[in-house]
Amino acid sequence: MPLSTWLKTGITAAAVVLATASAANAAPAYAPAPTPAPASQPSAVSASAVVTLRYDDSRAVGWEAAIAAGVASWNANVDNVRLVEVAPGSPAEIVIVATTGWPQATLGPVRPGRQVRVELGSQAVAQGYDKTRIAAHELGHSLGLPDTKPGPCSQLMSGSSAGTSCRNAVPNATEQARVESAYAGGLASRVPADGRVLVDAP
Repeated sequence: MPLSTWLKTGITAAAVVLATASAANAAPAYAPAPTPAPASQPSAVSASAVVTLRYDDSRAVGWEAAIAAGVASWNANVDNVRLVEVAPGSPAEIVIVATTGWPQATLGPVRPGRQVRVELGSQAVAQGYDKTRIAAHELGHSLGLPDTKPGPCSQLMSGSSAGTSCRNAVPNATEQARVESAYAGGLASRVPADGRVLVDAP
């Protein structure tokens, strides 16, 4: 075989070998299966451990927006208690009424099937106190929180002692923890209600 033909044959054979090896080592044409998404984490508080407390504010005319905002504040900041509005005349653990005096409420923690009364007094509004803070504060009593007077505006339960300029209607971390502790274990927990009526006057 002439030398030139032998060289061409050898080069061609080498090219075939290299092409075959390259194809064998190439990445597969299919895409790898996606990594499964991690399973969702369970809620910190199971649905069975959440205590639902019903409230009736049909006798608190003029306070509806303040009550709704106060309820929303508690529902957003406490995990194991939920306040739910009911139709007038329906069974309710918290009965809210409007009065002409100073705000006051029965000290809980109220339990399902029991009832406490919240009075939202216009005398406090006339003095310049914020209606939403008043509503959230009095609901705090229903949930078992006493007054913390005197106290700063950052404490919801400092009430009127924080002054008329205070608009805070959000319980602080300590207040949140105390309510959650009172209702820990859902219906199995039976911390008795205090029963005292607390009047929020200066």
